Parts: sequence; structure tokens; C-alpha cells
Amino acid sequence: MDSKQAVLDMFEYQNQDRNKLNSKWHTLFKTVIPAKEVLVSKKEGTYKKIPEHTSYRVFIDTFLEHERGLHEMFNELWNAGKHDTLELRINSGGGFVNEGSQFYTLINNKFKGRTTTILDSRGYSMGALVFCMGDKRIVTPRSDLMFHDYSGGARGKGGEIEARLKHGAEHVRTFFADIILQHKFLSKKEFKNMLIGKDYWMTAPEICQRGIATHVLIDGKEIKAKKYLKLLKK
Repeated sequence: MDSKQAVLDMFEYQNQDRNKLNSKWHTLFKTVIPAKEVLVSKKEGTYKKIPEHTSYRVFIDTFLEHERGLHEMFNELWNAGKHDTLELRINSGGGFVNEGSQFYTLINNKFKGRTTTILDSRGYSMGALVFCMGDKRIVTPRSDLMFHDYSGGARGKGGEIEARLKHGAEHVRTFFADIILQHKFLSKKEFKNMLIGKDYWMTAPEICQRGIATHVLIDGKEIKAKKYLKLLKK
């Protein structure tokens, strides 16, 4: 390999490194998308111009950040531009509620209307809730989802434990209701049953039937959830 090629390879490696951030459990990649025009109406011959923007893709694993945390990743995302997009690809068994709440705050305040969540495999507990945060929510025929109540514990003096548990339950369950109940992904009766211990397990057809998924990725093509359900009936 000549010296010129070595320099080019090193530049490419460094550039890729700048476009990637790792926490212990999640990885963020960013890609600059050039400006382009998209056909809106073939009949009227109208186009919509999409400006140059950055596409952020985050691979989501377990919500258990103890050491490095998500400071670098969230700093990058909070500095995003008004046209930038966020894609969360989920394969998660769940984890800390507070970490999922950080994503919820970020999406609502920085990427509202520009967030896509993809359930690549499993989305349990907090993984399921983060999937529900997307404006566009994509599953595959192999996707698996589960809602349940939070679990946890407390240590300290009796009165402190009682106050902490009461506050924690109200705070967390309001958060769950904002995501699950507000969008009618579970009925009120189902939500109450969830809060007393029932788990709700769902595969792709039920995720689509409930309106949790908006699209399905199948055989390399993205189709609407309603079309996917019609195909299953055939």
C-alpha cells in the first residue's frame, strides 16, 4: 500500500469515527443526507424540496447505562438541526425507566414529527415503550413486544421507603399512561390489569392490529400495517 492510499484510508477511518458514538449499550451513527426534491403529485407535477440534513440512527440495546452513560450521545442529538431525523432500531429486553424517559424528552422537544422507531427483534418493557415513541413505527414479521408494569425496590427508614414508593409509582405510571393509554395501545381495562401484574405479549400481527405499528418491513419492502394484515388474511 502506498503512502497516499494509507493517508486516504486513515482519513476515512477518522471520518467514520467522528460519525459514530458508543455508549456501553447503544450505538449512534450519523449520515449527512444531500438536499433533494421529492415528487408530491405526479398529476400536478409538484415537488417538495428536502434540505440537506443529518440522519441519526441509534441501535438500542439494554437500558442499563451505569458507567459512561449517554452524555456524549445525547449532547450530539440535542445539537441536531431542525430538519435532522432520528431513527431508533430496537432490540431490547428493557431496563431503567429514567433512561427511557430521557429519550422521550429528547424526541418530544427535538425530533417531534421526525422520529422513526424500528422493532428489529424484541422490544420488552422499556424497549416496548421507546418503540411506541416513534411517529413512524416499523416492525418485521419476527418482531416481538411486551408491556408490563415497572419493577424496583427501595432502602431506608420506613417513612422514607413509603414516600419514595408512592411518589415513584405515581410518577412512572403517569409516564406509562402518556405513552400507552393516551394512544390507546391498551384499553383502560388492560392498562389497569397491567398495573396489577399482567404482562401483554404481542407478535407482529397483534402489534399491527392495535395500531402500535404503522408499517411492516417484509421482503425488503416497507408496507403499511393495514396492508400487511390484509395479506395475512389471504
